[in-house]
Amino acid sequence: MQYLGLEIENLKSLGAIDTAREISQQPEIWLKIWDLIKNQQKALSSFIQDHQYDKIILTGAGTSAYIGESLEGTFYRNLHHNVTAIPTTHLVSHPYDYLSGNESILLISFARSGNSPESKAAVKLADNISKTCHHLIITCNMEGDLATYESKNKKYILLLPKETNDKSLAMTSSYTSMLLSGLLLSRLNELDELKAQVQLASDYAKGILTDHLNEIKEIADLPFKRAVFLGSGPLLGTATESQLKLQELTDGSIICKHESFLGFRHGPKAVVDNETLIVFILSNSTYASKYEHDLMFAMDKGKKALAMVAIAERIDFDIPVDYKISHTQNGLHLEEDFMTLPGVVPGQLLGFFKSLSLGLMPDQPSTSGAISRVVQGVNIYDLP
Repeated sequence: MQYLGLEIENLKSLGAIDTAREISQQPEIWLKIWDLIKNQQKALSSFIQDHQYDKIILTGAGTSAYIGESLEGTFYRNLHHNVTAIPTTHLVSHPYDYLSGNESILLISFARSGNSPESKAAVKLADNISKTCHHLIITCNMEGDLATYESKNKKYILLLPKETNDKSLAMTSSYTSMLLSGLLLSRLNELDELKAQVQLASDYAKGILTDHLNEIKEIADLPFKRAVFLGSGPLLGTATESQLKLQELTDGSIICKHESFLGFRHGPKAVVDNETLIVFILSNSTYASKYEHDLMFAMDKGKKALAMVAIAERIDFDIPVDYKISHTQNGLHLEEDFMTLPGVVPGQLLGFFKSLSLGLMPDQPSTSGAISRVVQGVNIYDLP
């Protein structure tokens, strides 16, 4: 049996079995997530609609925070609420910038383990400061601090399938599973219609894992020392997560940045040199695409990158890049919000193969222990 084109025994010897399996399982896991949400549809709808909220906060730490970055727009468009994505790391250090005793909030927490010090501190602060705070906790670990958190306010624990609780250091299937859960929660009244979108996202990811595997490995073997990931709208969160995956899995050997297409020209473009890989994660919105294409054609001004990669639903137009990774050439259409699911898979694979090419172990890439699966050593202090 193989994962990502490598035999299981080989993956074990390379310290890569968990990461490879967790990346590979995503297309099937997403179908399970739809079933899970469908089975709890009425209970979830009742919980979310049970109270009038002044605002909804999407929170998490690290990768879990980037979920909110991709979901902020879809929650706003579909629930017509004041919605803000705020990392727990912001909430904990500056709680009064985001929480008020005059506001009732719905705090949606995303957490793989639920054991990060900031995760538990954030829900406690929200309980203590807000007028009322209802908690919707989306987690992959039934025994984590968040899953077992006792609140004076109402809470709903959405526990994802146990296989989403990634064993490897880098979050992959846990990230996309929580992201998909959020997408579906924002549109519970359309759940049946969205099943086809989940299936299509799954099919697109399968295509990346088969048809483009060797191409992504070839890109990973290029001698780049920097990487920049660009995305717009919900795909900005995808770019953020992609750059973290590459940076984590290479133990910081590859310095990574992320930015929006329009924001890239406002200073960040200065990072580009002949050792830089640029990855364009393209929207399938015809309006947003105009801005994205303009940027790609403007890349010939200034220093030239080592290589440029485009990831898109389909690429049936000429663009000045070295590699084109498209999900389909047929007339299929995945909604832009759902493009965040297959859109992150190339970044996961790039990090995985670059880690191997550098002689690291993807399951535990940190040779110094600078980063760990669950953040350690964070002190939580009482409010003055």
